[in-house]
Amino acid sequence: MREHSFIRDAQPGDIAGVITIYNHAIEAGFQTAFTDPFDEESGAAFFAAHSPDRYPLFVHVLENQVVGWASITPYRQGRKAFRYTVEVSYFVHHDHLSVGIGSALLEHTLNACKELGYKTAIAIILSKNTPSISMVEKFGFAKWAHLPAVADFDGEACDHVYYGLKL
Repeated sequence: MREHSFIRDAQPGDIAGVITIYNHAIEAGFQTAFTDPFDEESGAAFFAAHSPDRYPLFVHVLENQVVGWASITPYRQGRKAFRYTVEVSYFVHHDHLSVGIGSALLEHTLNACKELGYKTAIAIILSKNTPSISMVEKFGFAKWAHLPAVADFDGEACDHVYYGLKL
């Protein structure tokens, strides 16, 4: 990674960068199950759903630009038996892939999961997103579930796979 690069808690001013990265992932296809782009309102709601003390949203900043983000979100929110299980997600701007930003974000996020007292992290990934599958496997995640052909992208089916890690 380059100088002037760091990870921190997201701030309201980071929403535009987070939306840009996510919309690139939506446009690329098979990186998220969302198919319609996020707007400012969607981004604000996503930001509001996170809190540094329980479900943080992190950004990777390079030369004052958000080039990646990661989040910790509840798994099956509202079901108390899952209170120690979280879903982790991460996305990197397409101009900054394969330089270590995704690894740094995932490592930072998993460390935060442990510090927050979570016991299990889950990454839910579309099967055609092989770079993400390789990334989580690199960090010790194992495939725990496979939902065949549950996602439909304008007639093209895709599987959904659950990867889990005991922290």
